[in-house]
Amino acid sequence: MEQNSEPKWEGKVSARLKNATADQIWPLYKDFFNFHKWFHSLATCYGVHGANGELGSVRYCAGFSIPSSGADNPLSWSTERLTAVDDDARSLSYEIVDSNIGFESYLSTVKIVPQGEEGQDGCVIEWSFTVDPVEGWVLGDLVRKYETGLHRMAQRMEDAVGSEMESNWVLTL
Repeated sequence: MEQNSEPKWEGKVSARLKNATADQIWPLYKDFFNFHKWFHSLATCYGVHGANGELGSVRYCAGFSIPSSGADNPLSWSTERLTAVDDDARSLSYEIVDSNIGFESYLSTVKIVPQGEEGQDGCVIEWSFTVDPVEGWVLGDLVRKYETGLHRMAQRMEDAVGSEMESNWVLTL
């Protein structure tokens, strides 16, 4: 088996949510089998093994954000295994087990970090990844894709939390 001699690519992006707390965002992100609800370019995401959000569970994701290696099928897909979950630190890690997007040895970690005293100033979503270099790709382009995707996801989550708070407020009148 040939070893890749290039160093692994590492990237980290973050998005600040001013109107949502880490406690509000963590359950949305931990919903491992329903990531497509938040990540705009995923057409689907569902569980294929284990219980949602539990260590070792596996999800199938498909969409159009990263080009597939098959020219006949523009749909990119991956199966991803949850490798670490820490509810106290609001952190999870997952690895890609199989895909058609060229990722080898891929590991990603997401942390939901409270901001301000007792998290009252919102939160930050930090998304980092380590992957073997992908032939024909540039690391900076990949990081920009992640950054764009994360900012759109953060906005969707913040909007959902705000809508939920508004409807709860209306119901209590």
